[in-house]
Amino acid sequence: MLNCRLSAYILGYFHPYQVNLFRDFWVQGYWIGVTACLVWAIIDDLDYSQTHSATVNLATSSLTSIAKLTATYSLVNASVFYFQPTKMPAFRQVGEKQLPNPVLCMAWSPKRDLIALANTAGELLLHRLANFQRVWSLPPNENTGKEITALAWRPDGKILAFSLGDTKLVVLCDAEKAEILHLFPLENPVSCMHWMEVLEESSVLNSFYTSEDESNLFLPKLPTLPKSKIHLGKLLVLVEEKSDEILNLLGEVRLNILVLGGGSGFVELYAYGMYKIATLPGVPGTCSSLCLSSDLKSLSIITEIRSADNDPEICYIQLDTGLLSDCLPEVTRMARKFTHISTLLQYLRLSLTCMCEAWEDILMQMDLRLTKFVQEKNTSTQVQDEFLELLLWGQSSPELQALLMNQLTVKGLKKLGQSIETSYSSIQKLVISHLQSGSEALLYHLSEVKGMSLWKQKFQPLGLDSAAIEDAITAVGSFTLKANELLQVIDKSMKNFKAFFRWLYVAMLRMSEEHVPPELNKMTQKDIAFVADFLSEHFSENEELFDRKGKYFNVERVGQYLKDEDEDLVSPPNTKGNQWLKFLQESTHLKESPLLFPSYSQKSLHFVKRMMEGVIELCLQKPAEVIGKSVKQAVCLPLYTVPESSENTPRLFELPSLYNDKKTNMHYGVFCMPEISPCKLYLLRKFTDPFRPVPNGLMAIDLSNVLSHSIDDAAAGASSDCVYSCQDARFYDDETLTVVLRASEEESRGRVLAQLPLGSALSCEEEFKWDPSLRLDQQSGAIPVKGLVLENQWRDLENMKAQFVAVNGIRKVACVLSSNLRHVRVYEMDVEDEEDEERPESQNASSDQDGLEETPAIRGEAAGGETEGGGQRAKEQLESGEALELS
Repeated sequence: MLNCRLSAYILGYFHPYQVNLFRDFWVQGYWIGVTACLVWAIIDDLDYSQTHSATVNLATSSLTSIAKLTATYSLVNASVFYFQPTKMPAFRQVGEKQLPNPVLCMAWSPKRDLIALANTAGELLLHRLANFQRVWSLPPNENTGKEITALAWRPDGKILAFSLGDTKLVVLCDAEKAEILHLFPLENPVSCMHWMEVLEESSVLNSFYTSEDESNLFLPKLPTLPKSKIHLGKLLVLVEEKSDEILNLLGEVRLNILVLGGGSGFVELYAYGMYKIATLPGVPGTCSSLCLSSDLKSLSIITEIRSADNDPEICYIQLDTGLLSDCLPEVTRMARKFTHISTLLQYLRLSLTCMCEAWEDILMQMDLRLTKFVQEKNTSTQVQDEFLELLLWGQSSPELQALLMNQLTVKGLKKLGQSIETSYSSIQKLVISHLQSGSEALLYHLSEVKGMSLWKQKFQPLGLDSAAIEDAITAVGSFTLKANELLQVIDKSMKNFKAFFRWLYVAMLRMSEEHVPPELNKMTQKDIAFVADFLSEHFSENEELFDRKGKYFNVERVGQYLKDEDEDLVSPPNTKGNQWLKFLQESTHLKESPLLFPSYSQKSLHFVKRMMEGVIELCLQKPAEVIGKSVKQAVCLPLYTVPESSENTPRLFELPSLYNDKKTNMHYGVFCMPEISPCKLYLLRKFTDPFRPVPNGLMAIDLSNVLSHSIDDAAAGASSDCVYSCQDARFYDDETLTVVLRASEEESRGRVLAQLPLGSALSCEEEFKWDPSLRLDQQSGAIPVKGLVLENQWRDLENMKAQFVAVNGIRKVACVLSSNLRHVRVYEMDVEDEEDEERPESQNASSDQDGLEETPAIRGEAAGGETEGGGQRAKEQLESGEALELS
């Protein structure tokens, strides 16, 4: 409803306003001629109190659609009354900028005065509201992609998601530090995304929210990862204390879902932005807008359906997601667990990458130099024999001496020994503190998921498969075994290298006739036997290894575990004489027992990790398939066709736009049909329950005369035949639309930013009979039309061809984008301009919108003169405001 204030201005008989006793006003679809006699008659019918004020309710009169008009008047020698629409706060411009690259996407943070922009250069930018100051920028990357197609903020404002069309990736970025925390590939490019939060409350959910952190009682806190350059997928990023940010991916316990849509009917739902909770089949066309209701009962989609013969057709589709709503506590618990699992997999992936970074290429120098020695030496003596002669007799061939003294050198040997010790120690710490801790936590959460899967009454409808979860648990056990195997190899290698380098260092000092420290000169028979075993095991030439790796030796045994290869280990651990393995092979009961984890002794740690990820991925896919198949199409409404010539607009900015009213559980869609009726804005609404009918589900708002003018202009005889059409429209809140209007006479009027209150449109009592055999544009003449008049709920956008707008009603901000996609302005939507703030408090509209008060500017004994002066001051302030905007 349009709440108006009916003010009785008390003027002298010869006041200039008296020449215009009859005034026409457009109020909620009615033209109302108001004269002094008519208004006085309405007031006189009431039981007028002696307090010289009255409240007028015209709800039962012929002006039914004008609800709660309040009149305040004083009995003075006067006779002129007029309607004055409610004064709302003005818009204040707080920033403006010309950008170097066209903007493709823009989205406000739901919690802070920050706006994210993506441009044609592939940059992701974050700006503050104040002065449109840049906070950070994330440059394009060849590995992640350069074509950003959509943006969405997590409801808590801490994570920003964006999609890349050229690489088909979705990236989750930390809004505070501009760090990429997680990314995942998709089968199709994303054209739109929506991130919503479930607001449903229940005792079951509340108990889960409070008990969700019980895992902290049984599991230690994951250690922080060291600073390192790591690869996320194919992306090289700098990681600094990463584990905290990784765990921040979980966010709040309350369920939130990232909805992704693309071409060929591609729609997927990701719980907490990470775990794919549903894949929705059967959606026709390409998705251009998505909105999942906060009660999870339905998903609204705007699709573009193409055919070879006709123009693309825009359709509204509503999908029934009742299974998610009916099983909300179970869905929340399952999604939270699987998101924990996804987060831990990311943590293990980063830990393993840090281990690879700790392993240095310098450790390969011994293998490569020994291979070169074999290729260049003239004798047939084996390298192993050359070193054994040096160990036993203290003598070496000239070739070996040249290798040691000229290529390896004493200084190089010392550096190599220090590098191996440092590298192995770092890898060992990462395995113990990170890999093992992460594996234990992963095993804990998978065990809980298995328990959930056995509660078939609750979780079987969601597709939890206990057999698949058991396979995942087994895979995690194998990964843990491989990590323990790596620890044993590291421990053995550190002992071997320490003894070998100590002996070789002394031998090289003697070759160079340098002083040997006494503490290094002593070597027992046991030490000699230990070095001899090391030489016989590691220094034997391997022709097969040369064919595979281009080297004859594999002295360094740790690096093979960190290679991301499918091939078997070059030097697998020697299991001969292992009594436990012998016992298992001889036991018929334990040989293939499901209680034992397979060890994969011939494979690398990377290989077992990838195998584990694949098994867990299969475990996670089943619920997404089951939930997706439960989703059915409930509504499909063909709206209108789009001419091919209009398809150059960035898809994010295209109408229709969708909105979910969480209070009334309604889906809203707003769109225009410029080919049919350019001056009308259409409002479609559906209940989130797709099977509940909506009265007055479709109406149109006439924008042709939406802007009213001040009384001063009207008194001066000013009039405007300007007709407006809608360029863009976005929901500001549950009751307001923010629109960009374009005047028919653009040279004189330009573009306008306006706030449209929807109260009157939603109160429309006329029903639209939808013919399902026709598109909406083919029956648009029967759509009920409502008209609106705005007083100060709009602002001229001077010197700017405004085309698009992004708003945030919670933060009360808006960003306007020009038609060339480079010029932006940002506004605070509920703050007066500076010149307005300087007005006396008596001239501020501070009463309730439904209230009716006496206009203070015309009080006093010299009413006529003061009023004229007040009108002149208001006119001067208006002119000063226009001058400020132009500047």
